[in-house]
This record gives sequence, C-alpha cells and structure tokens, in this order.
Amino acid sequence: MQQKSKKAGKAKDDESNLRTPIVVVMGHVDHGKTSLLDKIRGTAVAKGEAGLITQHIGATEVPLSVIQEFCGSQFGKEMQIPGLLFIDTPGHHAFTSMRSRGGSLADLAVLIVDINEGFQPQTIESLAILKRFKTPFVVAANKMDRIGGWHPVANAPFAKSIKVQNERVTGVLDTKIYELVGELYKRGFDGERFDRITDFTKTIGIVPISAITGEGVPDILMILVGLAQRFLKDNLKLTATGPGVGTILEVKEEKGLGTTLDVILYNGEFNSGDTVIVGTAHEPIVTKIRALLKPKPLTEIRSEERFLPVKHVAAASGVKIAAPKLENALAGSTIRVVTCVEEVEALSLELKSELEAVRIDAESEGVILKADAIGSLEALVGELKAKNIAIHHADVGPVSRRDVIRASAIKDPLLSAILAFNVEILPDAISEIQKTNVPAFCSDIIYTILENYEQWTEEQKMRIEQERLEAVIRPGAFRILPDCVFRQSRPAIVGVQIIGGVVRTHVNLMREDGANVGEIRGIQARNENVGSATVGQEVAISIDGPTVGRQIHEGDILYVNIPEKHARIVELELKPKLAEDEREVLENFLDIKRKKDPFWGR
Repeated sequence: MQQKSKKAGKAKDDESNLRTPIVVVMGHVDHGKTSLLDKIRGTAVAKGEAGLITQHIGATEVPLSVIQEFCGSQFGKEMQIPGLLFIDTPGHHAFTSMRSRGGSLADLAVLIVDINEGFQPQTIESLAILKRFKTPFVVAANKMDRIGGWHPVANAPFAKSIKVQNERVTGVLDTKIYELVGELYKRGFDGERFDRITDFTKTIGIVPISAITGEGVPDILMILVGLAQRFLKDNLKLTATGPGVGTILEVKEEKGLGTTLDVILYNGEFNSGDTVIVGTAHEPIVTKIRALLKPKPLTEIRSEERFLPVKHVAAASGVKIAAPKLENALAGSTIRVVTCVEEVEALSLELKSELEAVRIDAESEGVILKADAIGSLEALVGELKAKNIAIHHADVGPVSRRDVIRASAIKDPLLSAILAFNVEILPDAISEIQKTNVPAFCSDIIYTILENYEQWTEEQKMRIEQERLEAVIRPGAFRILPDCVFRQSRPAIVGVQIIGGVVRTHVNLMREDGANVGEIRGIQARNENVGSATVGQEVAISIDGPTVGRQIHEGDILYVNIPEKHARIVELELKPKLAEDEREVLENFLDIKRKKDPFWGR
C-alpha cells in the first residue's frame, strides 16, 4: 500500500513540474495582437491582481489562478500547468527566432485575424510558419464588436455573449466565420467555430473575440490551457533546474548597460555570475553573466528604472542578460550555461551547426538572401525552396557591398537580386546598388518580399521577351524607283518606295529569284539619316555589295532577307500581330525561299 502511495505521489509531482507553455500571438499588423495581451493584463490590474502577472523581457506570464479568475465557472479543476507565457515580441519575428533543433520553441500559437478584414499578407505568412513547424494553434477572430448592431457583454465567454445578439447579427458573424473556414481550407487546414468542435487535434478552433470588450477571451485562454494540458504534457517536461538553455530574441543597446540580450529561457536556470556560451554569425563567444534583469511589476511601470536585477531565473521565462563581449551575438541563436571548460569545444560546434543548417553558400546561380535572425533566414529559405526559386547565398546580417557584388555576378537576369528580411542595407552597399542596378527587395514581411520579387521577375520576363522580339528581323520590301539611281556601286545609292513592312539599316537584301544582293548601309529621308522606313515612304538607300545595272535594276523589288531562325519566330509568334502589308510581304518572301527548299524556316 505504501509503495502504491509513493508511485501516486511521484506521478503527481511529475504533473506539477510541468513547464509553463510558451504561447506566441501572431497575425497581421493592427489586427489586435497587442490589444489581446493588454486585455488579459488590464483585466488582472483592474481586479487588483497585477502582482500575480509577471512581466518578463519580451514575454508576459499569466498564472493559472488569473486564468481561472478570468474564465470563471467554466474552468476545469484538473489543470496542472503553472500558467501561460505569452511572447510579446511583435509579429512572427519572435516565432521564427525561437527555435531549437529545427523546430520552434513556441508550444502553442494564437493566430489573430480581424473578422471584418479577413486574411491579410501577414496572416498567410503566419499560417505558413505554423504549418512548417507543426505548431498547434487557435484562430482568434477579433473585432466582432464592430459588427453593426453588436451588444457587448464585457469579458463574457462567447456562449454568454452570443445569446444577447439578434438573429441578423449572428447571421453576419456566422458568414464571416465561414469565410475564415474557407481561407483555412485553401491552405490545408480544417477549421470550425470552436464550440462546434469535438477534437481540437484534427480541427482548428476559430474563437470569435473582442480584444476591446474582452468577449471570447476566456474561451481563448481555456482552449490554450486545454491544448497544453492534454496534448503537450510530454513536451512541457523540461527541467527548471540545471544548466540553462535559452534563445536570443533580440540584441539591444541599453543605456548604462551596454549591449544586452533579450532571452527566452526554456530549459534549466540562469544565475548571475554563470559562464555562458553565446551564438554569433561566426565563432561563438564565451562570457560571464554580469546581471540578470526583469521588468518592474505592472503597477510600477511608470518608474524611471525599468528593470530590477535578480540573482536567479528558472524556465520558462524571459530575461535580459548583461555581459561583456555581446556585440556580435546573433538573434535567434542559442545561449547556454557552461559548467566546465571541457564543454566549451562541443557546445561551440553545436552552436555553429545551428547557423550552418540554414546558411547557404552555393556555386550555382540563385538569389542572395539576408535576414535578421537564424529563424527568419530559415523561414525565408523554406519559402523560396517551396517556390523552386534558386538560392546562391543565404546568411544572417545586413546587406553588404559584397552581397551586391555577388548578386551582380549572377548571369541569370531573373536571379540577379537581393531578398532582405528585416535588415538594413549598409551605405557602401547602397552605392554599389546604384552602380550595378541590382534590385534589393526589403521588408519585415516575408510575404511582401516574395510578392515584390515575383512581380519584378514577371516584369523582367516581359522586358526580356520584348527585347527578344524587337531584335527579330521583320518582313520588309521596296521597289527601286526609275530615274533615281544616285550612285551605281560601292555603295549603290538608289531611290526606293517601301511597298510593305519595315526596312532597317544593317539588314541583308534578297531579289525575287532568292539571290542575296548585299546589305543596307544607310537610309535617308528628306536629306536626314534615319534608322528605318515603313510602307508608303520614299527614301534613298545605300546598299553595300551590288552594282546597279548588273545585280540590281530600276523597277526591281528587293526583300529583307530574314535569317531562317528569325523567320520561324515571325511566322509562329508574330504573324497574328503583323499589319496586312507585313503579312503579304512575309508570305511572298516565304514562297520564294520554299520554292528552293520546302522545309526552309519550318
């Protein structure tokens, strides 16, 4: 009996030691990411419970007790997770930065969508990232309070809020939700309104909410807690003791502190004075934690000193780290506690391999990629590979002059470009861009970069095609006018009338019997040199090769001698676009050629 009791006690301890799940809120700009977190924090402040919500660097920890209070009677009793750690960093930058062994550190995600605007570029991009990392998520259909005629019920669960709405309003809401269901389906997800779902592992829950009134927010919290509790238990059993491992969210300059790291600690613990190894774009650095800093509590947010020093931090939490030699630290890389000198070499190789896994330096033709962090570079590489866009070089950091030179050396005109995510272009690179005309597509939205690049490639294809067709020698013919021989040879200069098509300088001429007679050196119209003449014009033409009276005569019709390759293009691609006179000249020309060789130009 005593043995059974010990086992039960151990099982209970295992459950109570679950790490706080990491939740990232994603979505398009202005769709309500910040408002949702502000609503959760603000409600806690209004209830006098601000002290319970812990502000972390780049994150907000909401304990289970606050979630329970927010959710009220619908909250289940058998919940063992300590709470939820919401990442505050804007957009998907946090999501792609937080990575480990090729996966994301975010356990769960909330994809927030303005129910009245629907899917936007960053929504689509966020979905692509969620799909790549196979992260469980819920859709928060925000701003339902903006549906005309909506009656708000502050902080109410959806079931309570929907009861007070009239039939027209609920009909509008349902229509908008099914538009979102359709958008999810187009991208490979089954979605449904959350209260109609029996299995959240197979169907994405869409929760109508208002981040302003708080309606539906209890449901979001309940679903997140439920998903973490039921489906992530094994993933959450990371220790809160032992050597700390974290991901660098941002590298920042702080007044009085120098270069600092905003870090999400997801395993183990950090202590002030710990020796740590930090990932960079090149060789990892070993340094010592000088200070661990946490934000001041919510109630003291107006204080001038924004951070409080602490001696110890345990997973999962966000913390600011001050230490020497952090200038080259790389966002998205790992920071680990080093327990002995012997570990340094092995950990250094591990940190370098993280970047090598996504860095590309190929000899083949392809675009140049630059990004602000390992995770965002990985996302950009993934998107381009999915679209079969070749990559020549991919790396973390600003766009340099070397990147521009690399891009300008690419022979394929559709790949001679730079795609840069959330990084600056250095001054010497700007100068080089102006010299080489290499296009640089820069944005903090991957979707926008790809869209702009693809639009540019379409324009380039059209320009290249236009130049190709403009270079094609087109049909043309003229008659040598009587009494208009100005010079008999070297070159022969004669007056002519263009009877069809277009005649240009530097094209060969052919007689009606198929014989080649020479090349047009120049064309004069009204005593001025011109590059071409069209049907109906009378001009003087100088011709290298023939002698008037021998190879050519007054009254002769001469044709532009179109090379066979060009004739094939004109006949197969340009013929429908030719004017009637050009078509007639082309057909006469082809008849002459094909009398000698029936397969000529075919």
